[in-house]
Amino acid sequence: MSNDTQSTSTRRKFLGMAGMMGAGAVLSGCTNVMATTPSQDNGLDAAIFNFALNLEYLEAAFYLAAVGRLNELTAAGGDASKVILPAGYDGRTMTVPGLTGDTLAMAHEIADDELAHVKVIRSVLKGAAVAQPRLDLGPAFAAAGNAASKGAITNFNPYAAPLFFLHGAFVFEDVGVTAYKGAARFIDDQKAGGNLENAAGILAVEAYHAGAVRTLLHLARNEQVTPMLKVQDVVQAISDLRDSVDGADDRDQGIVAGAGNPGVPARSANIVPTDANGIAFSRTPRQVANIVFLGGTTKGGFFPDGLTDDGNLGKLLAIQ
Repeated sequence: MSNDTQSTSTRRKFLGMAGMMGAGAVLSGCTNVMATTPSQDNGLDAAIFNFALNLEYLEAAFYLAAVGRLNELTAAGGDASKVILPAGYDGRTMTVPGLTGDTLAMAHEIADDELAHVKVIRSVLKGAAVAQPRLDLGPAFAAAGNAASKGAITNFNPYAAPLFFLHGAFVFEDVGVTAYKGAARFIDDQKAGGNLENAAGILAVEAYHAGAVRTLLHLARNEQVTPMLKVQDVVQAISDLRDSVDGADDRDQGIVAGAGNPGVPARSANIVPTDANGIAFSRTPRQVANIVFLGGTTKGGFFPDGLTDDGNLGKLLAIQ
């Protein structure tokens, strides 16, 4: 029997039971099951949030630098002095050239959100919060651009122009969504207002960010970046690069249907990357680390010295 047939049969059985027992009885039964399910504390909640904090330092630095507000990272508990930027761009007194209007407003809003994530995670972890590691937003982007385009794009600088900024944002946003989605199953604190609910809230914000960035890139998909590459080609190259370093499967998706996006219906838009059930896919902490290290195992890429370890990072990265 195929999976589709089994799923259909299961749904029919459930609906039949619901019809006989009534919706109230079904919900009551579910409540009783949840209430009697024992809680298992794996002790990883703090490690998960410290892993997320490393990523939030990176995202906050990226967006704050784009709108000339990098020094705000230090005030929030990070360290702007540990952020490497492209030569000639300081991220403190200048914004991305040409970044204006609605796109600039969006960049400010995302910067606000990412900065708030740093603050709230640090406040939850208190003295257990890890310090910000050194972050590379200069040479790492150049290396990523070169690898993704197979040498067609050299010295990629996300702060050189609005379109490049959006490509840089695309590198991070989808990864953040899949990181929080993948970590959800390891979070133990599931009471109202607890760790799982907070993580779900941040996941939702990251998904809004990713959707906004993907939408703007899709609208510009046919613009030429180089004589040989359109925006959609560069986005696909970034997606393929992430796929090449995060594991053996092909889960990442660009912004249009076609090669490199298996399972995407034959239409031009692919704003929301999902599986066949309309569900966002997950990445383990190890897969996320592989991407931000640009293929490295312990350091490299956007984290030249590695992530700041709270003592449980190795245990977290070993989880399958």
